[in-house]
Amino acid sequence: MAAPPSSYKDRQFMAVIGDEDTVTGLLLSGIGHINKAGDETRKNFLTVDAKTETSTIEKAFDEYTVHRKDIGILLINQHVADKIRYKMDMYTAAFPAVLEIPSKDHKYDPEKDSILRRVNRLRGE
Repeated sequence: MAAPPSSYKDRQFMAVIGDEDTVTGLLLSGIGHINKAGDETRKNFLTVDAKTETSTIEKAFDEYTVHRKDIGILLINQHVADKIRYKMDMYTAAFPAVLEIPSKDHKYDPEKDSILRRVNRLRGE
């Protein structure tokens, strides 16, 4: 059964949580969006480095997946997703779609990807 149009019709942006190279590349491709609403600035990207606290990553993940209704796809580097793996594994909503992607310095491991693990469980593997 397809999702009703009301669940995705206003989702016009992508968001990214990742390392500097990934975020910069995606911003250069044109996905960057910044809203100024009064004193608050809302971005659709978070650059993560070694000093970024896990709570900051969790807050951005919740912002993009729960609170913002204009995000259709969230791209997150797999090594960053590992820091909030419990949230990644608990996330089951269709929108926004959350996709784990590799980074320049960290290889992609399909065994860690929460979507691929879910698919394998459905296939009985």
